[in-house]
Amino acid sequence: MMFDIAVKHIRLLTFTALLLVPLAALQAGEAVVAEKKTPVVTPQLSGGGLEVRHKLEGKKLQEVSLLPTGMTNLLDKAKSDIKTGVEVELQVSGYNWASHHAKKLTGGNPGNELIYLGQQTLESKLGQHQVLLQQAPELGLRVESHYEFFQDIPVMRRWSRLVNEGHSPVGIEHVSSAMVYNFANFGPSPLEQKLQVSYANNSWTSEAQWQSAPPSRWGFLENGHFSLTAIAFNNIGSWSTMSQLPIGMAENRDLGVTWFWQIEQNGSWHWEISETGNRTSYLYLGGPDELFNSAWKNLQPGQSYDSVPVAVGCVKGGFNEAVAAMTAYRRKACLMPHPDNVKCPVIFNDYMNCLNANPTTEKELPVIDAAAAAGCEYYVIDAGWYAELKETWWATVGLWQPSKTRFGTNGLTGLLDYIRAKGMIPGLWLEIEVAGINSPLKDKPDSWFFMRHGHRVIDNGRFLLDFRNPDVRAHADEVVNRLVREYRVGYLKMDYNVDALLGTETGADSFGQGLLEHQRAYLRWIDAVHQRFPELVIENCGSGGGRMDYGMLSHHQLQSSSDQTDYRKYPSIVAGGLAAVLPEQFAVWSYPKAEDDADAASFNLVNAMLARIHQSGGIANLKDESRKQVHAGLRIYKEHIRQHIPHMTPFYPLGMPPSMADTKSPVAVGLQDSERAFVAVWRLAGDKKITLPNTFGGRVTLLYPTDLGIKVEYSSKTLEIRFPRPYMAAILEVTKKP
Repeated sequence: MMFDIAVKHIRLLTFTALLLVPLAALQAGEAVVAEKKTPVVTPQLSGGGLEVRHKLEGKKLQEVSLLPTGMTNLLDKAKSDIKTGVEVELQVSGYNWASHHAKKLTGGNPGNELIYLGQQTLESKLGQHQVLLQQAPELGLRVESHYEFFQDIPVMRRWSRLVNEGHSPVGIEHVSSAMVYNFANFGPSPLEQKLQVSYANNSWTSEAQWQSAPPSRWGFLENGHFSLTAIAFNNIGSWSTMSQLPIGMAENRDLGVTWFWQIEQNGSWHWEISETGNRTSYLYLGGPDELFNSAWKNLQPGQSYDSVPVAVGCVKGGFNEAVAAMTAYRRKACLMPHPDNVKCPVIFNDYMNCLNANPTTEKELPVIDAAAAAGCEYYVIDAGWYAELKETWWATVGLWQPSKTRFGTNGLTGLLDYIRAKGMIPGLWLEIEVAGINSPLKDKPDSWFFMRHGHRVIDNGRFLLDFRNPDVRAHADEVVNRLVREYRVGYLKMDYNVDALLGTETGADSFGQGLLEHQRAYLRWIDAVHQRFPELVIENCGSGGGRMDYGMLSHHQLQSSSDQTDYRKYPSIVAGGLAAVLPEQFAVWSYPKAEDDADAASFNLVNAMLARIHQSGGIANLKDESRKQVHAGLRIYKEHIRQHIPHMTPFYPLGMPPSMADTKSPVAVGLQDSERAFVAVWRLAGDKKITLPNTFGGRVTLLYPTDLGIKVEYSSKTLEIRFPRPYMAAILEVTKKP
């Protein structure tokens, strides 16, 4: 886990108010203990082009701002409008929630009364790691605020650690991972005019749908006092992104500065924007908590508790600049090193618009032949390989033994051998975190499963396995070990088609804490799988993009983008998704059907060519014109595009991508580095002519498709693409002129 790596490899550099502490104490998650008192001074935090300003008010630490380096002079110019807020928002059971707050997470105690102890500066392999230390003396509760900065990247990673050094339990209702203040206080314009908040709706088959709106969209208004309404986004459950992605942006148009963030959590989370009682704008990042996520934590003496990690940054500019910064951060801090994300091999999966979870040897052989002929490098047999012909694939999951009636005399292993003989690496689909209600696993004890109110949680025909249980992990280990060692599988598609919602009560302080502990146990299990099989590729899927978060993606090579089956609806998913997921991790379907023409086949390929190609569809029965487009698109991707993807940055020539509901506006997204750019352009049902700015003012080439009548003209400032028919798409290359 990249978050764990950042913590475990820290090296002490300097200290302000503390002596050196043993590294083992930090690795174990223990508090940093002061052994000698020195004068406490206001902390100085900066790195990667960011400056975090704080203020000491007596013994209390207050946060002022997060700004790009060189812009803190704004604080002097706007003194009357700039107030402060608590560095950590913390509410403990039995303490006064000391503000007029409604459902906002403000005014918590002892968060308002924490005593500042000092600052410690550490270094990790990834960057600079700094810790601010505070304490609630009457509780014996130590609060550590962790800041990680990264060279030349205007993003910091944040989390809070609570350590109970007292003699009684402490009930944690909420604790922030990060707070940011005053982003909407700078500038003379009214709030409604200067603040623009961007977010990404995310649902089944309609993922990564970006929207932008002023505060009034949520009822957050300048009312002459202060607002009790928050712009609030949260998730409850194990489908971490089934309503929205855990990311967002806030642009102050007066300043020309955008703040942006992601919550790196594979379950429940919460963020909100509003203002405190002194009308200071704030951003709260955290979760799970009690109010929104049913996650109350009873912290026992001697225990520590880490909030979920978050990333937050700010840049001069808007959507494009924020996406660029977050892309750099994800590569630096989140991406697990693996050959897959460097080589970007082409993957065939037999599910979408293809065999649809009904594999047999007879059906698979011609598809395998066609996939190999097209140039695919992995071949994944999706759901159904374990179900007998008369069984449904949905409710029988659990044991993961090959079907005896689907694969003839040579069985599943014979089919996997055939895939290897065709030059491809075989893969299989799993949903390892569940057991179907008809699976023999149903006879396992209740301790194997999520429980609420004394009963097993059953969601859509499945029991939910609890990975805190060592017997569950042993079962999962047996499955993966067998598939990799005996069947010689090199790819696992880990799917997840249920939602735990509140969580589980077994051995937990609350439903939400049970869920959080399970999720952390699952990620530790995934890490152990990677340690045993470092070449194994593991895809993260949750009914498509239902768990599209960097809690999961820090431990998986690929992210399934969607279950969307209509290629014409995919462009907005692709464009929006590249603002949320690294292109070398973002798996996009290309699945032309047997009846599709060349326009449709090439449109399918363009959907995937700036990301990771998941080829599928009726590849064994395509028309010649469509087969030609598939082969050409895969060849161009392999020879000309994919080697550049792992170091390119997404950009949006037409601005934030339109919604899937808009079938008229064109869609465009590009990847660029210092020398070239690749741009995908889609004409939907709108005008045949699309005009874009010319990246670099460079030379423009129509890369794909070149034989369907698409015309390109360009000048040093603009480029114009003419599509002869609706629902066509193209890949352009723009190179710097010598």
